[in-house]
Amino acid sequence: MKQLRSIIFWSLSVFMIFNVTGCGGNGTDTPEWEWDDDIPNADKPRIIWIDAAANFPDFANNKENILRDLTLAKDAGFTGIVVDVRPTTGDVLFDTDVENQVSWLGAWLPGGFTKIERTATWDYLQAFIDAGHSLGLDVYAGVNTFSGGNTTSIGSDGMLFRNSSRKEWATSLLTTNGIINTLDRTASGAKFFNPVHEDVQNYLCDMLTDLASYEDLDGIILDRGRFDGFDSDFSDYTRTKFENYLGHPVANFPNDVMTPGTAVGSLPSPQPTYLKKWMEFRVKVIHDFMEKAKNTVKAVNPEMQFGVYVGGWYGSYYGVGVNWASPRYTLPASYSHWATPEYKNYGYADLMDIILIGAYAAPTRVYGSTEWTIQGFCSQAADKIKGDALVVGGPDIGNGDWATATDAATGQAIVQSVDAAMSACDGYFLFDMIHLKKKNQWHYAKEGIEAATAE
Repeated sequence: MKQLRSIIFWSLSVFMIFNVTGCGGNGTDTPEWEWDDDIPNADKPRIIWIDAAANFPDFANNKENILRDLTLAKDAGFTGIVVDVRPTTGDVLFDTDVENQVSWLGAWLPGGFTKIERTATWDYLQAFIDAGHSLGLDVYAGVNTFSGGNTTSIGSDGMLFRNSSRKEWATSLLTTNGIINTLDRTASGAKFFNPVHEDVQNYLCDMLTDLASYEDLDGIILDRGRFDGFDSDFSDYTRTKFENYLGHPVANFPNDVMTPGTAVGSLPSPQPTYLKKWMEFRVKVIHDFMEKAKNTVKAVNPEMQFGVYVGGWYGSYYGVGVNWASPRYTLPASYSHWATPEYKNYGYADLMDIILIGAYAAPTRVYGSTEWTIQGFCSQAADKIKGDALVVGGPDIGNGDWATATDAATGQAIVQSVDAAMSACDGYFLFDMIHLKKKNQWHYAKEGIEAATAE
């Protein structure tokens, strides 16, 4: 176990003991310690994400390329990687009998969106563990949690497409044309499971058992640990579970819960009778799954770090049924139009060792104190998480406004983003390695990290 990980997470364990003790009260007390004051920037983790599909042309069949690019990450000053080993298809890139191995993924090449086949038989995750640890990097496995298939312009793949008997596992969406199973839609994108379904949860936990069995793996990060969207899930299965939660039937379903076309940020007034209880129910579902998943991982390896990636836009994250704050975070009055008093009880930060925050603001909005600035996303996340977990935030440097800005503008924003994130939370997170590679911007990450960690 490497020194950096030992120092930071030993401290985290000690602090979490104090935190658990403090949760016995009314939930309004704040801890006497502060994470940011206890960890100098030089010791804060700097983590880079490695998307499976985007990087597949380089890594699917070539260990030398893995070592080459992890060396670039190490030289730039990153201390850890998250390697995506369960992409949106739901197939896997690690050793398990629960699901099929990835046979191909789509990636953008100069000639267009192309099918990249994996012909190698060596263990993809183990190759990253071996290369990463040889360089002194921490290695986390990233998991697209509630995705069971994916549709792109070159085809559909994944368990949900192969196994028709599991169609009921797929989420059912509330549309203007009625309630429709996601597999009956031709739209591109990830095909989500219904997170409420117990068989889905058990299937995923069986997979996590195998993933946690990698002795040298430093941690597991769950991505897409959420509902598909605000229109998910309206299946008969979920209706029954919700009615059990309420303690009585809903006679006019779904209209007494939500009407088709309801959008995040523009809730109707007056609201349907059970809309806020529905949102409360959804965050409880995700909270309870995260608890189950954590217990699964820790039962195999108590030392393995368990965490999540979430978007930093907490004020609208209710749309995907996630409360990633501490249960000690008191929601402001401005959130009362969507949050019940019980909503806060299902904050899951206290279940986590580490939370990666997508501080996905534009390159022109690096500094600030509000959401939709990189610094603001990170500082607000730290305030909401309240020391329950390590908070590591940072930008997506290849999408949105980053994709259209000049290389010089994005380069300068990368430099500044390191300082903005590390001054506001417990570390730096960058999505995705492919963007640094395509524009050859490693030197900007290095410049930013060196400046932020200088004594």
